[in-house]
Amino acid sequence: MTDPVLLTREGAVARLTLNRPEAGNAIDPAMAKALREAAISCAEDPGIRCVVLRASGRVFCAGGDIGAFSSRLESLGALTRTLTADLHAAMAIFARMEKPLVTAVNGPAAGAGFSLALAGDLVLAGQSAVFAPAYGGIGLSPDGGASWLLPRLVGLRRAQEMLLLGLRLSAEQALAERMITRLCPDETLQAEADAMAARVAGGAVRAWGRTRALLLESFAATLPAQLEAEARAIAQSGNDAEAREGIAAFLAKRKPDFLACG
Repeated sequence: MTDPVLLTREGAVARLTLNRPEAGNAIDPAMAKALREAAISCAEDPGIRCVVLRASGRVFCAGGDIGAFSSRLESLGALTRTLTADLHAAMAIFARMEKPLVTAVNGPAAGAGFSLALAGDLVLAGQSAVFAPAYGGIGLSPDGGASWLLPRLVGLRRAQEMLLLGLRLSAEQALAERMITRLCPDETLQAEADAMAARVAGGAVRAWGRTRALLLESFAATLPAQLEAEARAIAQSGNDAEAREGIAAFLAKRKPDFLACG
């Protein structure tokens, strides 16, 4: 049986590849479980400093596997509960792990694939990418964090319009809406994602981890609470080898070697 999610390494960069191209990389229970397991592996491996999420084939992710849904209509609630248990565990790990996540969206991203695409700290999309919530069209509500991510990216009113009307956005429109970081030619998407991941992996990854946590918590925090969280985080960073290396490199007018900090 072909692995539904491939995990490969190149140096400090891990690549997770959705690997059901014949099914548009639609998420069935096996893929959701594999994604959770891969997320854990990435989060727990200290040698991994950045993660790239990408897909094989011409579709990034078509969302939930409608074929699997149709065969279990009488127990669809239980099936979706099982699927989201693993999918949401993976999403939570991606959000809270120390290392940044880069997503490379190479084609249509619908339903849960829409959520996966937007989950990156840095989201690169090829020109053929299409972003479609798509849930309402099959009588389902959002999953994968779409209802949390989208309002933070585009605002509540626009998120309501996108989700309730099931709007489809081209890559150019997604860039204009600030849903993605960068638009790339299809033929260079993977190379640009790899280059961005390598750049991130060469940076101060523990400081990046604290930055990710601060941003994640900022919408629920008061200003005094956020200031206190920033004070704790920068004090922790100040005690790290990364800060010592960064300051020494700045004074010596050289590029810092954060990889040597472990």
